[in-house]
Amino acid sequence: MTTTSNAGPRLIGRRGIVAIGAAAGLAALTPARPKAATLTHKIALEEHFSTPELEKRGLVARPTRNDTLFADIERRLLDFDELRLAAMDKAGIDMSVLSVTTPGIQGEKDAATAVRLAKHANDALAGVVQKRPQRYGGFAALPLQDPAAAADELQRAITQLGFKGALINGQTNGHYLDDDRFLPVWERVQALDVPVYLHPGELPAEPAMFAGRPQLNGPVWAWTADTGGHALRLVFGGTFQRFPRLKIILGHMGETLPALLWRLDSRYQLQVGESLAEAQRPSTILRRNFFITTSGVCDHGPLANAILQMGADRVLFSVDYPYEDSQVAAEFIDGAPLSDEVRAGICHGNAKRLLRL
Repeated sequence: MTTTSNAGPRLIGRRGIVAIGAAAGLAALTPARPKAATLTHKIALEEHFSTPELEKRGLVARPTRNDTLFADIERRLLDFDELRLAAMDKAGIDMSVLSVTTPGIQGEKDAATAVRLAKHANDALAGVVQKRPQRYGGFAALPLQDPAAAADELQRAITQLGFKGALINGQTNGHYLDDDRFLPVWERVQALDVPVYLHPGELPAEPAMFAGRPQLNGPVWAWTADTGGHALRLVFGGTFQRFPRLKIILGHMGETLPALLWRLDSRYQLQVGESLAEAQRPSTILRRNFFITTSGVCDHGPLANAILQMGADRVLFSVDYPYEDSQVAAEFIDGAPLSDEVRAGICHGNAKRLLRL
């Protein structure tokens, strides 16, 4: 199938999905940094902050060895009035939904301390949101070290603080979210009908695969592998059979999972030794219960694949501020070969529906 012409990338129907047929076609749609002709209004969902206490406790990941870069990240994590708003305005971001940066609460070992830190961080964020409700929203931090307390804190954050869901930074003390200990949390999430953003966090231990290769650790690959695996634990662990109305958000263009849907179905059917009903297939669960954001992946090829595999109504814009550049993310989505309808949905319409903004 021809994917390009002299007139440029072709758009398909009302979804405006970029026509693709092979890896070569995707590669043809990936300019290094497209220049946007117009600036689309945007809502960003993976935008991080911290508090002085979390920084003092070392609950802020350091993704760079460059001291100057990390110092700039730290000051931006603590800023809500100048640097952050300036970056949002330049990129056309009307609202940022803020969340505690990784590992955040999930990095605390003591349950009682985690409960206190989560309440403090959520109260601090609520103050920021109340000051500028048109510019900021909130995802709750949850002290999963104590699942009952985490469920109660989620309820407080949604019903009293006005937050839009929760963001969880990976495993908590070695426990992933398919563990039965977290059933009270999932019960509350479904009852409140809010999304959970499943975000990378620290690995509980360094696998042998990463030993001696620090380049593979952190956001280069380890966080992607761990978060994609975390999502699949929920899929294969029966979480969505117990709680079919759950809505999970994955960043970084779906942590590679949209590219693997066919293989996940194929190899799982081989593993169990029989053909699976459509409702039992991993691809069905991922397409039904998951949303993905563009955070940290400013590349037209993965965007085209995400739309094709998940549907344009399941893809949402995000930056991953301050670890990524808001202007780069804005130029990427504003310059993507999409119809105006699909671009508007990704930039703000899908978020409005998902978060009831």
